[in-house]
Amino acid sequence: MMINFQGFSKQKSPQVLFENALPASDPGTLEQLKELSSRRRAIESINQNSFVTEAIAREMSGGLTSRCEQNIQKVEQYLPLLGNLIHHVNIVGDNPKMARWISDLKIRWSSSLAPSSFFHLSGPKLYQMDNLHFELGMTLFVLGALLRDQALEVLSTDLVQSATILRKAAGIYQHLAQVVLPCLQPELVPERPPEALISVSAATTLVCLAEAQAVTVKKAEQKGNTGGLLAKLHYGVCEFLNEAIHTLNSATKQCKDISSLTDYITTCKMLHELLSYKYLAESLKTEGKIGFAIGVLYHVIQSSEKHTPREESWRLVYKQVIDDLTVLLRKYEHENEFVWHEKIPMQDELPVPQGVKIVSSILYQPQRWERTLVFKM
Repeated sequence: MMINFQGFSKQKSPQVLFENALPASDPGTLEQLKELSSRRRAIESINQNSFVTEAIAREMSGGLTSRCEQNIQKVEQYLPLLGNLIHHVNIVGDNPKMARWISDLKIRWSSSLAPSSFFHLSGPKLYQMDNLHFELGMTLFVLGALLRDQALEVLSTDLVQSATILRKAAGIYQHLAQVVLPCLQPELVPERPPEALISVSAATTLVCLAEAQAVTVKKAEQKGNTGGLLAKLHYGVCEFLNEAIHTLNSATKQCKDISSLTDYITTCKMLHELLSYKYLAESLKTEGKIGFAIGVLYHVIQSSEKHTPREESWRLVYKQVIDDLTVLLRKYEHENEFVWHEKIPMQDELPVPQGVKIVSSILYQPQRWERTLVFKM
């Protein structure tokens, strides 16, 4: 991953006390509802200032030293309990009492993708939906985001593990788009967080797959693979991201502004397109087609000038890649001028990279603790 988007995992949510809103019929149910609240409280603390020392946090997590892994554990301990509650609420069905109790939970989440508003000076804007699938969806979105963070954390030490984690994140977002959020769509309120949209989760699935392939390409580069193969792999990343941009088009009609995510995807796509053409040019040069190599480099450098990344750190990376390609172009032009004297083909005669996708998502399998819950109906 040449650049990083850190806007996925910054959601916040006020406290939810399940035992206060849902009347338990027996002590066992009450105890389980209290445990559910306790597990959720641990998630609520993820994006808050923590006064827990590293040593205590490590002990509480059973020895996990990474803060990212500790947060993932918190979410994974909450989800089976939430799944069990949803199961028992579904058994009750469309009951007015249950609908009122769910409303009393006041499930509210902020968005990490929607822009901050000057009108919410006391904190981030909160979206409320009286549906447990909203709670499940936002929690899974956070889990996928934390896995992306973990993949970045291990990137410098274990490329294979990093790619595997990203494929797991893709599986979570795919599950969100195909299973969880469709249950929520009929009840969507006029104003909703981007994370509650099917198109956003579907696009994020593709982003995670693109990032996983980008890590895989890095591994291939380290192994000394040839330019032709690397060109195809980099362009495969572009194809994932092109599909993500297309998928996001419907989301932009429902959300006022998710331009930061769109700009990240576009910048990533352009970076990998540049690298794809670089390796294609090197492959053409090796085949003795230096005129085509020069044409390919000239064309892609010209095209790159149409895009300016939003973030300063992204602009620096983008400029460095373009500078590297410009140096390579000048080298080839100099060599052609003094040695080969090949004609530079017209743009419509130039070859384009052929993308290859070699990664797929790892299926997310939700866990549910099968505990009986009985409410005073």
